[in-house]
Amino acid sequence: MPPLIAFAGALGGLAVVRWAYKTAVRINRELEEARLARVAESTRTADIPTLRRDPVTGAYRPG
Repeated sequence: MPPLIAFAGALGGLAVVRWAYKTAVRINRELEEARLARVAESTRTADIPTLRRDPVTGAYRPG
């Protein structure tokens, strides 16, 4: 195999590895942001008061 073709193949392989690495880092960053947003959303729902049944009227009220 001519050295130029081997060098071009190695260079192309490095480019593919670099692209795959950058893509994996980007996807992991997006997944981490989504996970943190979900955790933040669950803490906001903890602020919502639970409903308790009013024994007189039978209606549910915060309490």
